[in-house]
Amino acid sequence: MSLAIEDYALIGDCHSAALVGSDGSIDWLCLPRFDSASTFAALLGDEEHGHWRLAPVGAGRCTDRRYDGDTFTLVTRWVTDDGEIDVVDLMPMGGRRADVIRRVRGVRGTVRVEQVLRIRFDYADAIPWIRQSVEEGGDGEREHALIAVAGPDSVVVRGPRLIADDYAHRAEFDVAEGETVDIVMTWYPSHRTPPPMPDVDERLDATATWWSDWTSRLDDDGPYAAAVRRSLLVLRALTHEDTAGIVAAATTSLPEQFGGGRNWDYRYVWLRDAALTLQALMLHGFGTEAEEWRGWLLRAIAGDPADLQIMYGLAGERRLPEWEVASLPGYQGAAPVRVGNGAYTQFQGDVFGEVMLALQQARRIGVAENEVSWPLQLALLNNLESNLERDDHGLWEIRGVPRRFTQSRAMIWAAFDCGIRAVREHGLPGPVERWVELRDALRVEIESQGFDEARGTYVQYYGGTEVDASLLTLAQIGYCAPDDPRMLGTVAALETDLLHDGLLLRYRTTSGVDGLEGDEHPFLACSFWLVQQYAMSGRLADAEALMDRLVGFANDVGLLSEEYDTRAERHAGNTPQAFSHLTLVRAADAIARARE
Repeated sequence: MSLAIEDYALIGDCHSAALVGSDGSIDWLCLPRFDSASTFAALLGDEEHGHWRLAPVGAGRCTDRRYDGDTFTLVTRWVTDDGEIDVVDLMPMGGRRADVIRRVRGVRGTVRVEQVLRIRFDYADAIPWIRQSVEEGGDGEREHALIAVAGPDSVVVRGPRLIADDYAHRAEFDVAEGETVDIVMTWYPSHRTPPPMPDVDERLDATATWWSDWTSRLDDDGPYAAAVRRSLLVLRALTHEDTAGIVAAATTSLPEQFGGGRNWDYRYVWLRDAALTLQALMLHGFGTEAEEWRGWLLRAIAGDPADLQIMYGLAGERRLPEWEVASLPGYQGAAPVRVGNGAYTQFQGDVFGEVMLALQQARRIGVAENEVSWPLQLALLNNLESNLERDDHGLWEIRGVPRRFTQSRAMIWAAFDCGIRAVREHGLPGPVERWVELRDALRVEIESQGFDEARGTYVQYYGGTEVDASLLTLAQIGYCAPDDPRMLGTVAALETDLLHDGLLLRYRTTSGVDGLEGDEHPFLACSFWLVQQYAMSGRLADAEALMDRLVGFANDVGLLSEEYDTRAERHAGNTPQAFSHLTLVRAADAIARARE
């Protein structure tokens, strides 16, 4: 059975990523992209669905593990009765290759190491044809290689000789103090010849340099500096190096409710999540990423603005049909496993606001508009005006009846406000008088239909009485002041209705608004929003207390999933989750400003 979600660490090359368990097993890996079919999928089943374990013979869990500085090079320490070893796992940066390197280093004594490899392509639906090969190494010696092929996929694994054993391959070898054993797996299209063995020392150095160069712009002076630093690294690791598309998470179908069916594929680019990620990066000095993502956006939504989607593939692919994977039983039995995401066809009005706010932030840090970028924004606002009377599925992309969600209407307000500011503050052309009229009419509408006067709170949707954690964003986007009585009344209602063991739920699933069965755990981003609200409204002690607790939920290498099960004290939902990490960054920034 797969491990607890928090027992996994991420390695990645900004093209794809793998999850490495504390037992030394890679249980999730899709090659060559985040959204490719899996090569190892034991995470969503068991070892028969593909895994790659490297650990001392008879060992259970590792002694310790850490990232090598500001990288995603994972160093796992194993201490046994016979000695100590380090296993260094990474997906090297650069070179446009799909490599996984596993280096075993002898630290003390002599340790017997076991390697178990089960390759299962296409979500464990394809057991490959495997053959042994012998190659000539760079030093003239003969080296062992194992080649696996199924359909369009092929990998070559180089290292100690592997022996077939009941649809798996195994090897055992000794590693003494001072010795190094390298094992490298490389994916390549099956119609091509295997790529050459990489120079492992060179790839280790190049990877360390790549991450060092990227993090050289980071400022460590703020509160929660270590958590912020790792969160920004996670956001970069989830950003595709070539396309600049930012995936919401590295996984699919990790459950929001253990044993339940709220399991979704997050390996795509949500405009909302990507725009919010971009804002977090820009606020910490990463302007280049802003320009690159804007290029991705222009390519993805090129054509008729009326065809705007809420999400796309990594390169801007538009068709993301959702289907259930019969070959995988699900994480610890939570079925179904889904690939694709049916929400891509939904209309979500808040997306316009998030995109316009991100592009506004880019202007403010000096990213100049070009002959395409501002006309694109004009077209988006024109399309938004054409859809003003349209109900939507809201921030949480509910699968129930579309409604007038208050947060969506406020984000539409923000979109027009961004357009007005672009004209007035940056001299860009646009129908500013019309936008002012639309923006002001939206405020009147929200205040009259999205606010419960009797209770003194904004509501989830027009005509309803429920509240929603997304209402906390109204103060963040400038719709109202954080200490406005209406905002404070909303916070009080959220604390009364949605706090669960001290963490904030998104909404009450028992209301039936989302059209889904089952329940879920507190969504971590909502609690980080609450931290931000506390800090902005003078409740600094409350902000710090909640922030300390939330940061403590990160696993041993600083990763956060989508949700947290407070009763079982374990991560839930897809991991690592961009939304959780970006809201951590913004919450820390809010605390820093409040302290000042």
